[in-house]
Amino acid sequence: MLDVALSGEEGWPAEVDWPALAQRAVRAAFAQTPHDELRNATVCVELSIRLTDDAEVQSLNAAYRHKDAPTNVLSFPMVQQDLLETLSNSDDGEVLLGDIVLARETCAREAEEKTIAFTDHASHLIVHGALHLLGYDHMEEHEADEMEAIEVRALASLGIADPYSVNTGDS
Repeated sequence: MLDVALSGEEGWPAEVDWPALAQRAVRAAFAQTPHDELRNATVCVELSIRLTDDAEVQSLNAAYRHKDAPTNVLSFPMVQQDLLETLSNSDDGEVLLGDIVLARETCAREAEEKTIAFTDHASHLIVHGALHLLGYDHMEEHEADEMEAIEVRALASLGIADPYSVNTGDS
């Protein structure tokens, strides 16, 4: 079973059902990976998503990545990549996969620059963060290509256009 815990919606658009959006985005990300079986495993795989502001994300970014600036999304995996395949065999019945943190102002600014819906961009960032929790990265070009392709497929399953081919606001 996959459990997505959401916190910190304060300041985020109130008309959006953020828990449902987060659940859909995480499930879409998992569905495009070999770890899809974790969505329905007997073990409870939990991840948390915190919707917050640039100030909090900047503080976390400085503390954990030594980058004193806000960023759109941070991911904090709690399970080593080589142990992901063994999660369904956990004796505990519950596994904390990790945390995802989104910065409202940065997310809104990027959505506006790309001329896309704020909720679509937030969904993309949640998919991106979930993939990091599943061991995906984009440090090397081949890793970035693989991760981007998974993101595009996950977002397409949600009816969201390819974020890498839309207008980025650049001339």
